[in-house]
Amino acid sequence: MDACVEPAAAVRRTAAAKTGLKRKRIAVGSTELYEFDETSRLGAGAFGAVFKARHRATGQSVAMKRHSTADGGHATLLREARFLEDACCGGANPFVVGFHGVVRDPVTWQMCLIMECVASSLHDLLRQRPRGSPPLPEANVRAAMWQLLSGAKKMHDAHIIHRDIKPQNILVDESQSIVKICDFGLAISTDERPPYEPAGTLWYQAPEMLLEKPDYDAKVDVWSLGCVMAELVNNGTPLFQGSHDDGQLCAIFDVLGVPDDSTWPWFSSTPFATEVVPELDMQRYNLLRDLFPETKLSRDGFEVLSGLLTCNPDKRLTAAAALEHPWFAKVDGLELPKKEKIASTLPKPHKRQRLRAVCV
Repeated sequence: MDACVEPAAAVRRTAAAKTGLKRKRIAVGSTELYEFDETSRLGAGAFGAVFKARHRATGQSVAMKRHSTADGGHATLLREARFLEDACCGGANPFVVGFHGVVRDPVTWQMCLIMECVASSLHDLLRQRPRGSPPLPEANVRAAMWQLLSGAKKMHDAHIIHRDIKPQNILVDESQSIVKICDFGLAISTDERPPYEPAGTLWYQAPEMLLEKPDYDAKVDVWSLGCVMAELVNNGTPLFQGSHDDGQLCAIFDVLGVPDDSTWPWFSSTPFATEVVPELDMQRYNLLRDLFPETKLSRDGFEVLSGLLTCNPDKRLTAAAALEHPWFAKVDGLELPKKEKIASTLPKPHKRQRLRAVCV
């Protein structure tokens, strides 16, 4: 059975339907192929939940995502499935969580997205570290960022902008050696024409998105990855912590300085620049190196961080350009701290199973 993915759907703070994105058919299987337990919940939020499940025939563990009806229902899930499948590049992008298909409950007709099941999130691993733990070695930060930027480059080459990259949406495999971008619920395709609306999580949103620039591009993801890099170096502490859009911009400019005509000409024409900045005593110097001295991050590493966290998107590094930096000339294997395993409540598969061929 096939389902047709519409060009766009309302997703949280995303834009209304646009033209430019071609329709695409996605095969839909049945939930009867899988067994899962409601208690095996991997994550949940206001817009749905993810459960651990297992393919009955093969015994393979997967993640099953169900959207709430308030979040746009089937159209939203199919849209996410489409963008995840595109970002995976047919399995050629190991740093994006794997796409396994879409299934439908034959009784309720509720659709679920089936994905690769990955151990835990980067957020959980960073938060579980005991207070006073030494920072992650720079070699580990470099390895993680090389993987994330490599995944983002292929995703962007496939015309997908994630728009919600953050440690909670970065999964770490069981060996703690591979990181994968997940949750494409807020993604868009650059085949869809602007204007684009703001989307994502406040602390990781790029300045141009906070300023409601309608034609932002894939560099909003690069900014988010810069925030993730700073958090890795900072032992899990987010760099910019505002409580609302203007407060987030203030938090950013308190570190990076208020842009001027020489650093970001477009900024000067924004309401924030003309109405908010004159009322505040905001500093205009970049203090990022003060927060990340050479004892914390090498010169090459800082150049990458600074390039990712450049306010003017026209001067910000792309994922491809960042990967060309000498900091990535030698990348070691990634070794993140271990997290205690949570035992699955699913029954163990029988040794003998009857297999049936199903096209998904």
